[in-house]
Amino acid sequence: MSAKTWRLPAVTLICGAAILALNMGTRQTFGLFLEPMTEEFGIGRGNFALAIAVQNLIWGLLTPFFGVLADRYGTGRCLVFGGVVYVCGLLIMALGDSVFALHLGGGVLVGFAVAACGFPMVLSAVARAVPPERRSVALGLTSAGGSVGQFLLLPFTQITMGWFGWVGALLVLAALSALIVPLAAALAGKPAADSSGGLTLGAAVSEARRHRGYQLLNGGFFVCGFHVAFIATHLPAYINTFGLDPIVGASALGVIGFFNIIGGLLAGYLGGRYRKKYLLSGIYLARVGTIFLFMIAPKTELAVWVFSASFGLLWLSTVPLTSGLVGDIFGARYLATLFGIVMLSHQMGSFFGAWLGGISYDMTGSYDAVWIVAIVLGLMAAALHWPISDRPVAESRAPA
Repeated sequence: MSAKTWRLPAVTLICGAAILALNMGTRQTFGLFLEPMTEEFGIGRGNFALAIAVQNLIWGLLTPFFGVLADRYGTGRCLVFGGVVYVCGLLIMALGDSVFALHLGGGVLVGFAVAACGFPMVLSAVARAVPPERRSVALGLTSAGGSVGQFLLLPFTQITMGWFGWVGALLVLAALSALIVPLAAALAGKPAADSSGGLTLGAAVSEARRHRGYQLLNGGFFVCGFHVAFIATHLPAYINTFGLDPIVGASALGVIGFFNIIGGLLAGYLGGRYRKKYLLSGIYLARVGTIFLFMIAPKTELAVWVFSASFGLLWLSTVPLTSGLVGDIFGARYLATLFGIVMLSHQMGSFFGAWLGGISYDMTGSYDAVWIVAIVLGLMAAALHWPISDRPVAESRAPA
């Protein structure tokens, strides 16, 4: 395949979706390892949850840093680095025989890797490859790649664990993660220097920092991270506490991934036709209703499937809308950096969602308190998005 072919928008979109499928799909499987690894090492769920929380925190802290590198030196190098570190983290997590290896491999190194080849880097490359009028749909299609990975890798990992144990499953995931490296070639390159309206990176960040809508967007995305990390880390174990078959918990996350494909595509389509901020408010209100109904419903397999399908439609449908809103307001030139900062807020929420879930269970033997917190935060997020000013800042910079 020629270099020119690698730069076609369709190829960029497909390879970007595949990278997100491997990246997001692999990290979403970690909840399946909670019970076997805590039993193997004789530790509480809070200890395992802390490793995942550290992973999410590192992911968030480093995402703006990798966004700056991608905007200045090109996306491909960040993605290659992320793929290599992902493999190393999973190998240490699999072959280590201590809690330290769990925290180093699954916490620190995987946190580095997910940040280096996460949504801001991939979506900024796709946003640059397509015209503005097709950007929302393209971002929705690419974001759906993460859902495809979750849908496929969760049941695949559960089956692999049944055949080879949790160590063998991690080794297989490490081999799959290595595919990120060759796929990165399609997303290589950096933004055109003249696509920012003459702003430097520092000026663009300063402008965003003063923008009230950007501040509200950061607050709302914190809630998204809390929801996603708590459910991804603890839903299988939560379902198991009601005596359901373990495959139900693993399949629940897979169902979330499948319906998130639909949700991501639908969000991208609707985001091109309606104001994204109102769609985001609606998504968070729908999450609140879904969680509340799941809490009060009898815990049967049917209830699990209905919750998983409903929440799956809302899972990462926030991503194309949030990244698209950042692009609408500030343009695509520094999208990796500006959306990376929003991802930092998301991952701060993920840290608390994953960690507090484990702490709550160790202290009370229940996840109910965290479900209630998730409902309250969802209401706050719906309120935060409604007043966001989504007018492009370039219009206010234009001369009279």
